[in-house]
Amino acid sequence: MADFGAVARLRAIFFIHALASGGLYPRIPQIQAALGVDEATLGLLFLGFPLGAIATFLLGSRLIEVLGTGRVIAAMNIEADRVEAATGERLMNSCHGVWSVGYLLATLIGTGAESAQLSPFMHMGLLAIVLTPAALWLTPGLEPAAARPHAGGAVRRVALPTLAVLLLVLFTLGPALLEGALRNWSVIYMRDRFSAPSWVDTLSLPAFLMAHAIGRLNADRLVMWFGVVRVARTLTALALAGTVTVVVAPNLWVALAGFLLIGVGVCTAYPLTTSAAAQIGDRPATLNVASLTLATQVTLLGAPALLGWVATHWGITSVFTVLLPSIVLSIWLARTLAPPQAS
Repeated sequence: MADFGAVARLRAIFFIHALASGGLYPRIPQIQAALGVDEATLGLLFLGFPLGAIATFLLGSRLIEVLGTGRVIAAMNIEADRVEAATGERLMNSCHGVWSVGYLLATLIGTGAESAQLSPFMHMGLLAIVLTPAALWLTPGLEPAAARPHAGGAVRRVALPTLAVLLLVLFTLGPALLEGALRNWSVIYMRDRFSAPSWVDTLSLPAFLMAHAIGRLNADRLVMWFGVVRVARTLTALALAGTVTVVVAPNLWVALAGFLLIGVGVCTAYPLTTSAAAQIGDRPATLNVASLTLATQVTLLGAPALLGWVATHWGITSVFTVLLPSIVLSIWLARTLAPPQAS
């Protein structure tokens, strides 16, 4: 059995991470207007997210092994996997479910800040003042669980992906592209396609995140009942249906239904892929998870700029249309999530 206090602390870290990072997205239209840039230029600005992640995870595995998960907050996925390995209980999806709840709350706070005409700078600054002490209080008390056993030798300094990791990257590519497109462009999609009031525009993110959180909070149980491959394939098919719904939506309410389907559909892709990478067993779990995240971020590096160009030249709906083939590929590659002993 997992220690309840340790699990609660770990989930609190996921929650705080989401609160800190999730408030920006509902403010994107205001940031775009303040900068006076088009969608293509805005897409270039979004490159900062994957670039920061690449810098972190390139050497992340080595930092985790030297400093421990308690001192490296980016290691919270590794710690969740270690607890799973030590206890035999599914934990990764529910941790990410708590993260999604925090993200939903951050989005609602962002919507409220917009209604109160609080600038994005002031909004994010106030969040930092509140959340920084909470993070500093939680992380020192996180006692790292034992690492997973592996067949590899010494830990490399740079997290380079293996073929098995690259196959997982290809699986998660479709859901990751779709989730990123929804966070970056859904509010602008609602504004430009349906000319909805600003408060309606921002409903797309809460709708997505609500479905995302509900799906993740229940996914561990579903995986135990039906198996990881069947759950991943079914949910990715729902994401495909939701994307088609958004593309053909005749009104904003149908579009919102599509965002709900996407939220459920992509909810398990990242946590299940992270768990699968940690369970490969050919080298330390920290290295495989770090290399998975690094390779995924490198693959996604050009996506914001490309989708910004697509939105500018082909229309905002095309941002979702061009992602349909990658989601179909992910449905087929769901088999790569099977644990090594089941393959």
